[in-house]
Amino acid sequence: MPYIEKYRREAIVSEGNIDIDSIVSWGELNFAITYMINRFIKNSNISLNYSFINSIVGVLECAKAEFYRRVAVPYEDKKIQENGDVY
Repeated sequence: MPYIEKYRREAIVSEGNIDIDSIVSWGELNFAITYMINRFIKNSNISLNYSFINSIVGVLECAKAEFYRRVAVPYEDKKIQENGDVY
């Protein structure tokens, strides 16, 4: 949930830029991602409509899929080797 305390928001965002190294919790990571999306919406010249919203959701889904493919799958494969497959 991106609703973190104001002092933490100020620690993460300085002069409109995100300090990724200051993020220390899942809520703060959520805040930073939400902040970036909101900045992108504000700075774009595209009117907010279904297509624009769908494109943002698509970007998030692709980022999620790539994270899963590059991080989760190798981790799960390693655990299968260590512990045996259940299928």
